[in-house]
Amino acid sequence: MQDNPLGDHLRARREQVRPADVGIRVTGVRRTPGLRREEVATLAGISADYYLRLEQGRDRNPSPQVLEALARVFALDATATEYLLGLAGIRPSPTPRRGQRRRADVPTGTLQLLDVIGLPAFVEDRAFDVLAANALATELAPGIRVGENRLRTLFLDETERDRYPDWPRQMAGMVAAFRASIGPDVDDPDVVRLVGELSLGSEDFRQLWARHDVRPLGGATVRMWHPEVGDLELRREKLGIGGTDGQLLVLHHAEPGSASERALALLGALAATQTADDADDAASRAVPGPASGTPPACGRS
Repeated sequence: MQDNPLGDHLRARREQVRPADVGIRVTGVRRTPGLRREEVATLAGISADYYLRLEQGRDRNPSPQVLEALARVFALDATATEYLLGLAGIRPSPTPRRGQRRRADVPTGTLQLLDVIGLPAFVEDRAFDVLAANALATELAPGIRVGENRLRTLFLDETERDRYPDWPRQMAGMVAAFRASIGPDVDDPDVVRLVGELSLGSEDFRQLWARHDVRPLGGATVRMWHPEVGDLELRREKLGIGGTDGQLLVLHHAEPGSASERALALLGALAATQTADDADDAASRAVPGPASGTPPACGRS
């Protein structure tokens, strides 16, 4: 079967729009989820035959004006519209060559910031791979560690999932943000492997991915649970790191004076204790024992 990412995306978005959302009155039973193709075409000001060709992949070079008209019908925001344009090869700015994303180094200044910021913080790339993390972030959620992928951890690790009381809502936003983050590079080999693994391992992911939702994942309130400090309500911020290929600094902080701020402070103390214990263990392992072949001391007879 020939790949048809643009057509698949149009079909998925069409099925998500209710007729009432665009002023269409429904009478009787509709077997089509969402809008019919001819309804989309009429609302976008194009012929039904042309829209059919777009969905079927028989026309892969629509103009920006046509795609923007379809974006309006589907009520797409700026991020989702840019994604739609990208699927047709219409890019607002040059993109980096594939293969460079995963090998990018975290800037030294950002690594230093992780050590001194005093908040759970980590760096992720465009595919949500964790590139760097401080001890407090890993204490908050063990899956936040270098080499892990946030989507893989949250969909396939039940222990991690249990730390998010409103997991379904969180994951819907994560998958939509993943589409926004990777943009039109859905056929990047690393992305294909990750999506395939998650689709096989998680029915929840498979359903969310099939929706083709696209929206940025930025600042938001996150509810979490920790086995030692209990419930936390934190604010998550995602800040772009200049001079990188889409790396983000992800921070969690609490409302000043709140119970969550006190719980976060306790979590910081636990993380500091664990770090000190690890350092002591490492130091004790590094202390050399008696030199090989040296006889033990003994008293005179």
